[in-house]
Amino acid sequence: MNVKIQSIKFTADTKLIDFINQKVNKLERFFDNIIDADVFLRADKPQEVTNKSVEIRLNVPGADLFVHKQCSTFEEAIDECVDALKIQIKKHKEKAKGI
Repeated sequence: MNVKIQSIKFTADTKLIDFINQKVNKLERFFDNIIDADVFLRADKPQEVTNKSVEIRLNVPGADLFVHKQCSTFEEAIDECVDALKIQIKKHKEKAKGI
């Protein structure tokens, strides 16, 4: 799967990029037909504790799955996004099967 990562108003280090690639690529275990993923990283409002914002859009046949989470670290937000996408993938597969 092709994972495109965009960090807005900052430069993401390689450790964070590797973490994102590892987590997002694990989604292929749940659904083989994922075309690509777009990941957007933002650091909003520096005075707030939960200022790390992550958006992930999965391009799958027949739909786009989207999730947005805001946490105190990018790693935590990525984990929450991936967990939410697992649920969306399962629902999408059930809907595609007509269950």
